[in-house]
Amino acid sequence: MRSLEGKLKVAFVTSALALSCIGLAFVHSAGSYWGTVHYANSSPFIVKQGIYMLVSIGIAVFIMKSPLTSNQKVWTILYYLAIVALVAVKIPGIGAVRNGSQSWIILGPFSLQPAEFIKVALIGKLASSLVETSGKKVFRFKHLWYILLPAALIMLQPDLGSTVILIVSAFVVLFVAGYSLRFFTLIGIAGVGAFVALIATAPYRLDRIKSYIDPWNDPLGTGFQGIQSLFAIAPGGLFGHGYGNSRQKYLYLPEPQNDFIFSIIAEESGFIGASIILLLFVVFLSATFGIAIRTEARFSLLVVSGMGAMIFFQTFLNTGVVSGLLPVTGVTLPFISYGGSSLLTTWMAAGVILHFMNNKSGGRLLRNDGNKSSNN
Repeated sequence: MRSLEGKLKVAFVTSALALSCIGLAFVHSAGSYWGTVHYANSSPFIVKQGIYMLVSIGIAVFIMKSPLTSNQKVWTILYYLAIVALVAVKIPGIGAVRNGSQSWIILGPFSLQPAEFIKVALIGKLASSLVETSGKKVFRFKHLWYILLPAALIMLQPDLGSTVILIVSAFVVLFVAGYSLRFFTLIGIAGVGAFVALIATAPYRLDRIKSYIDPWNDPLGTGFQGIQSLFAIAPGGLFGHGYGNSRQKYLYLPEPQNDFIFSIIAEESGFIGASIILLLFVVFLSATFGIAIRTEARFSLLVVSGMGAMIFFQTFLNTGVVSGLLPVTGVTLPFISYGGSSLLTTWMAAGVILHFMNNKSGGRLLRNDGNKSSNN
């Protein structure tokens, strides 16, 4: 009989591959018309996404097998490289503006979004620092500095969605490391003040909140995406219109292959198809946290918990936005949305999780009979 470790690994890998393959199929369906109209002289989205997927899985395998993944100094280097990249996006000629945010670095025919990669690098760097405090007073100002520095740089782009995901996943790492509830209460109060300040400095965010409460107040402006997303989801019914038969992808829902791809999935495959996607995420995340709670090494526990929290919260945020439960913000659906940076970041996180499950020196797992295993 296969051990619990083996079952967790199979569930983790199978669900991740299934989500990526489903994403590839729906990137083709959702983006077919948009690509024809706006990128007629470029390769189809499915070709690009297929390449991104193969490269991402290859890098995940490398991360899984590389001893460098357990090296805490490597995470420090990656963190500061990501910080440099976040600064570089603001340099004219290097950074590019898309959809109102200067979040991209152009590298010839390719582009990278440093805000995606810093999320993974921060978790590793934070975990490395927290390991040093084991058995001591946990709180350190430098831990907040590690979080607030990239958060501030991302907000300068501006990109509120990525900032929130970065902060939430980092705070999960702090919570697992032993930070007190009093700390999070104080941070929560400060967060409310920061939220008010963000609205005051950029009134368009208040418009988004108003459109969230009543999207029909501005149906052709701030409420447009939310309304069109619901127009895609609602008619899907139980089984949907069928693969490739979306109506909202015909320039009603802007760039449907990206942040709002879940709307197209619900429209074409209905409640059943959307539920299957969510079930696969439940399997993936359950396996992730199952791996986390069975790790012995503190570093492994913190890193795996942080990676799982990052993917969980990003999934929650995306599906909440497209279903109208949360205000609209630009966040991709892990494994599924079109885009090389998003897909690569998600698979990097998956590779890190698998590394700490398999690696003999990166943290041991407990067998399902309760006995400790060295995996040697």
